[in-house]
Amino acid sequence: MSPTAAKKTKLEGEVFYPNPETLTGTHVPDWEAQAAQASKDLTGYWARRAEELEWVRKWDTVLDESKKPFYQWFVGGKVNIVQNCLDRHVKTWRRNKLALIWEGEPGDQRTFSYHALNREVNKFANVLRAMGIKKGDRVTIYLPRIPEIVIAMLACAKIGAVHSVVYGGFSVESLHGRILDSHSKLAITADGGWLNGKIVKLKDILDEALQRSPSVEHVIVVKRTGQEICMDPERDLWYHDLMMLPIASPKCETEVMDAEDPLYILYTSGTTGKPKAILHTHGGYMVGIYATLHDVFDIRDEDRWWCTADPGWVTGHSYMVYVPLLNGATSFLYEGAPSYPYPNRWWQMIEKYDITILYTAPTAIRGLMRFGEAWPNRHDISSLRLLGSVGEPINPEAWKWYHRVIGKERCPIMDTWWQTETGMFMITPTPSVPLKPGSGTRPYFGALKPGSGTRPYFGAAAEIVDEAGKPVPDGEEGFLVLLKPWPAMLRGIYGDPDRYVKQYWSKYPGKYLTGDSAKRDKDGYFWIIGRVDDVIKVSGYRLGTAEIESALVSHPAVAEAAAIGLPHEVKGTAIHTFVILRSGYSPSLELMDELRNHVGHEMGPIAKPEEIKFVDSLPKTRSGKIMRRVLKARAQGLPEGDVSTLED
Repeated sequence: MSPTAAKKTKLEGEVFYPNPETLTGTHVPDWEAQAAQASKDLTGYWARRAEELEWVRKWDTVLDESKKPFYQWFVGGKVNIVQNCLDRHVKTWRRNKLALIWEGEPGDQRTFSYHALNREVNKFANVLRAMGIKKGDRVTIYLPRIPEIVIAMLACAKIGAVHSVVYGGFSVESLHGRILDSHSKLAITADGGWLNGKIVKLKDILDEALQRSPSVEHVIVVKRTGQEICMDPERDLWYHDLMMLPIASPKCETEVMDAEDPLYILYTSGTTGKPKAILHTHGGYMVGIYATLHDVFDIRDEDRWWCTADPGWVTGHSYMVYVPLLNGATSFLYEGAPSYPYPNRWWQMIEKYDITILYTAPTAIRGLMRFGEAWPNRHDISSLRLLGSVGEPINPEAWKWYHRVIGKERCPIMDTWWQTETGMFMITPTPSVPLKPGSGTRPYFGALKPGSGTRPYFGAAAEIVDEAGKPVPDGEEGFLVLLKPWPAMLRGIYGDPDRYVKQYWSKYPGKYLTGDSAKRDKDGYFWIIGRVDDVIKVSGYRLGTAEIESALVSHPAVAEAAAIGLPHEVKGTAIHTFVILRSGYSPSLELMDELRNHVGHEMGPIAKPEEIKFVDSLPKTRSGKIMRRVLKARAQGLPEGDVSTLED
């Protein structure tokens, strides 16, 4: 028996009812009851979930709202996230269970049991302590997808240091800005990493960034590719050399942290040129991500979990590094690109390692769709039992291809909506056993609609409002806001509390502004449409228009620039830019290529514009603000809307 499309409606399209046989033994057999319980007693619900984990000292207060919007969770509690990721497991039968399976792009492999991973983390934590890193110090991590990135993050957390992971695709200026803002004392990188058969020269990029970053005292370098690199004898140290020294003892005491002590900062693009340093803490973040993975992906001891995200993004932090370990799961990490050397690389690895749950981005699905069904059909991927989607709304065609070709119509798709700021899933289905369609119009929660993240997770509450903050009727687009605090929520913007209040809580006091537009259908299902601020999501990664424009204007040929996002078949959204040249420069294909490469150098290859159009003027308001919605409408041949505020 396989799922079938049960009905169609005007707004939501097809509704899929998963096969109950696929979901036997689910952790969440009764979604409605659990949702009602969490709604009725929010703090009681989260207290019960927190009690499923281990604490040095139990909290005094579950939720402190006295300084809202600076909410605090599990106040008075003492814990360290590593205590629950590793320490508690190595005292049980899980010590010999596989914690991490890794494959490099060239095909090399490494595996770590919980005992082995704990040993490596302890050794590196002792190295960090010996180098003077202490509780509260910031450490920048700029590594490829190799086991050492997991080890480095956990080692920082173990001793109470605050890690700041920077995506390995970012270039000099982006890396430099993040190091400068965080005042990092130490940087960890590699001689390089493999991607699409080529070496990404991470150490060279870091060296250039550090020329203007006086806070960094030492650099630890992992030998990954073996290529020749410059090593500063007074600053740079090899990871493998340090791990062989007596200082790298395999035993290390886990620092006891307050539940509200910082765990990490992670930069995300905003509507101004400077990225926001999102701050997450040990206690609430740990509880929130633990519960969501447990419930939404029905994690079992026999599972092999693969979250394809890079640890440089929040999905990699929450659902690749920390939460599989919190749940005692086995996770898989792959270094390279999905289609290298051939478009069957992912399917080959799913077959090889018996992956049971795949959590990936719509961009990857659309990219692999282009190569057709023959590539996945070459492999036995029947080990898969659940699929997931993250990073951006998944278009229905990609959802159905994913469901039919990869899931073989057996695997429900958990389409999750959340943000760097939320830390955990906020709108998501769970693999609940659905009731058969009845006479009513409202489907049971287990029903899935391609393109919808379904409804808010237990204890979460969301609403669609208009410009004035009033709820809009079902079916109408508006601003998505969150109405209740949640444990994994950001605790602020590092070093800038005023910006935190202004960015998220000032437009609609008492409601968290997500920055996304959405609509809700008559069944209560939410449909995320996209960003409403000046942020472009490319392949699921958020890039600020101001950052892209600043990168262009930093080129001597450019006087002004505007960036917009337009629909793209694979990336979801692609960057299109409009450039006004300075006197003495003329449009040319050569200059266009030069500007694209310049943006790539300043921000990283992911930010390279799809198209650069040379123009004589830009549509602006009388106050000088660029009207990007007008540019977007013109580019797509759509009505420009109200242009009464235009300067000309």
